[in-house]
Amino acid sequence: MKINNTEIKIIKGDITDVAAEAIVNPAHYTLRMESGLAKVFKDKGGEVIETEAVSKGPLKPGNVVFTTAGKLSARYVIHAVTMGENNKVDEHAVRFACRNALHTADELGVDSVAFPALGYGKEIFPAKASAKIMAQEILRFARDGQPRIREIVLCLFDKETFDVFDRNISGYLDYIINKLKSPFLTVDAIIEISGGLVLIERSNPPFGFALPGGFVDYGESLEEAVIREAKEETGLDLLELKQFHTYSDPERDPRFHTVTTVFTARAQGRPQAGDDAASVKVVPWEEAECLEFAFNHKDVLADYLRFREGKDPF
Repeated sequence: MKINNTEIKIIKGDITDVAAEAIVNPAHYTLRMESGLAKVFKDKGGEVIETEAVSKGPLKPGNVVFTTAGKLSARYVIHAVTMGENNKVDEHAVRFACRNALHTADELGVDSVAFPALGYGKEIFPAKASAKIMAQEILRFARDGQPRIREIVLCLFDKETFDVFDRNISGYLDYIINKLKSPFLTVDAIIEISGGLVLIERSNPPFGFALPGGFVDYGESLEEAVIREAKEETGLDLLELKQFHTYSDPERDPRFHTVTTVFTARAQGRPQAGDDAASVKVVPWEEAECLEFAFNHKDVLADYLRFREGKDPF
């Protein structure tokens, strides 16, 4: 597939054999190359790669450095730190490692760069989440700027991981690319039932708790969309639906520019997780303030609480 002048390829194979000018190493924060794909890079390219990398570290997760590629066919190895202390990987590290690696490759003036599945590891970070985050960052990079890179290769070593990336990246980018180049329209719902506030815990990045909601389909009203999304994610039927406010800050969503209209509602039924929700919870208002939220939903709830108290939240 192609985004502006940049071609995106998804292949199965050994990344050290890919004909790319730069290849990306999913690095440990120490930049030592003692295990996993990093060790493959060192074994094939020589210890000079690790020696140069370590001299530039340690780094915080999400940061990158580049080195020469030793005996590898590439010109550069870009070391993108995805793993921090205690061998932890999170979505923020993967997102910024991918973003910074793309910009570093562009600054190096290369025509092509190859990536593995950043952050992915069984019991460490899921392949599906890695694929979606990388798709979001590649889209942002290729569509919103004027990169010199003409080819981005996603190289997956085994068929299982390849299938996950092929399915999630190809479908995801095809869906996004074919939409108009304007902010994406979404809806969210502040749903109150007996016991508190209905929240979902997201199963896709960005992770965290969130108000039920999602994208508005073509030909669908905002009201129809929020009723549908609430039903899909929570199993609830909305009552007393009212528009609260529209939020349009371009930075409110880390994936891309989305504009959301937030509704308030009461509901009937028993909450049950579905669609993109890992779980659905009814949370007392005082507990909601202590949760980690996706998007700008913590600010949205703060605005709503001021509104309930008779204050002007805007």
